[in-house]
Amino acid sequence: MSEDQTTRCGFVALIGAPNAGKSTLLNALVGAKVSIVSRKVQTTRAQVRGIALHGAAQIIFVDTPGIFAPKRRLDRAMVTSAWGGASDADVVCLLIDARKGVDEEARTILEKLAQTTRRRTLALNKIDTIENTQLLALAKEINELCSFEETFMISALHGYGVERLKEKLAGMMKPGPWLYPEDQISDAPLRSLAAEITREKIFERLHDELPYQITVETDQWKNQPDGSARIEQTIYVTREGHRKIVLGEGGRTIKSIGSAARKDIAEAAEQKVHLFLFVKVRENWIDDPERYREMGLDFPRE
Repeated sequence: MSEDQTTRCGFVALIGAPNAGKSTLLNALVGAKVSIVSRKVQTTRAQVRGIALHGAAQIIFVDTPGIFAPKRRLDRAMVTSAWGGASDADVVCLLIDARKGVDEEARTILEKLAQTTRRRTLALNKIDTIENTQLLALAKEINELCSFEETFMISALHGYGVERLKEKLAGMMKPGPWLYPEDQISDAPLRSLAAEITREKIFERLHDELPYQITVETDQWKNQPDGSARIEQTIYVTREGHRKIVLGEGGRTIKSIGSAARKDIAEAAEQKVHLFLFVKVRENWIDDPERYREMGLDFPRE
């Protein structure tokens, strides 16, 4: 960055229904893995911040939980977190799965978003899956329900249109100093990111066998004299049957999960990792305020 450039900085909230592709887009915008990705809905639970640079602008992206009709306490906490991220941001970027179009979830989000005063942009994702004529009609339909400053056609998975989106968002940031060092890509502590990585590997390995009410906590991160890290994590499930599924016959499943998680955690931490996983049954963890604090969520009292 040249010295005569005025720095710019701001927050962009990525919002949308579950599985719209927000976490995939965040990772593409930042250029590194800062948010976990899964085919299972409601994977992202709390706000995840990813930091990207474009010219003199520093953009702090906030990946929010998918917005859906909440039925349980954890659902309510996640949806509250998502709308909180949107209300605190300088710009809201709504991501809509172009294949699904304006379904009930998208319509509910659009109706509420239309009532806000935040600057808004629209990103139609997964555009490689439908015809161009359908895309144009979808963009028109959405903008009639809620007006957006600009509409972007993207494929977060394949990177199409992502740089243009980042460039435009950078131009929307206000003049001001950067809030993070130039080389920082996330504000998530490594302990939290490590727990999320392990949770992602559980979903990848057991995506249809477990409910999403499973959580992972990093209990210990101890740097060793040889430069490696000894990490202990606990996987909390709500039933003994789920614990057996995570462990697998002869412990094969938990070993597979640990091996995959260890690789990604080591890459994120830039050091060798010794990962030890434990599985515990905690039937009522979903009603435990402490678990919500660990996940970075406010505990709904009702």
